[in-house]
Amino acid sequence: MHPSLPLPRVILGSSSMYRKALLSRLQIPFDVVLPNIDETQYPGEAPETTALRLARQKAAAVSAQVPGALVIGSDQVATLDGEQIGKPESHQNALRQLQKMRGRRVIFHSALCLWDGREADPSLAVQLDNVQTYVTFRVLPDHELEAYLRIEQPYDCAGSAKNEGLGIALIERIESDDPTALTGLPLISLTTMLRRAGMPFFRCATT
Repeated sequence: MHPSLPLPRVILGSSSMYRKALLSRLQIPFDVVLPNIDETQYPGEAPETTALRLARQKAAAVSAQVPGALVIGSDQVATLDGEQIGKPESHQNALRQLQKMRGRRVIFHSALCLWDGREADPSLAVQLDNVQTYVTFRVLPDHELEAYLRIEQPYDCAGSAKNEGLGIALIERIESDDPTALTGLPLISLTTMLRRAGMPFFRCATT
């Protein structure tokens, strides 16, 4: 894209304040439109498949509302022993999750979809990726887990730990190709997709 051309409209299809904060790091203008989809896992569906399907469905739903835009959809699924670990939604559920994960290695599937609404062919409009992050949790006693939950109340986070906050103290090791993936929006993968879609990140004034 030539530096003098206007930027394409970018839409983040997510209500997550964490994803919004991450996308803001790219210093490109964007709007937020909430996708209205059913996020229930299908029976027998693999966690990675769930994450990719939901990321695509979120992007598709928003693209239908805002034609012609670049729409970002993302979804994250945490798994232990192949089983999905969802958002706890309550203190007791969160405590059970942390107890189950302590001393264990949990896989976080951070799926990403970029839907280019300018492209008429759906097979060309969609870019998909799944960035895996391997998180090893510390072995901590129940009273520390309880204290953490009371302080941060991470009941809207898959795995019951906010790694961008105090939850990092629960973690012994993180292994990933993208340090932003665990927070919910893999920026390395996203910038690759946006570049393919013609989005410039470094626009210099010409003389």
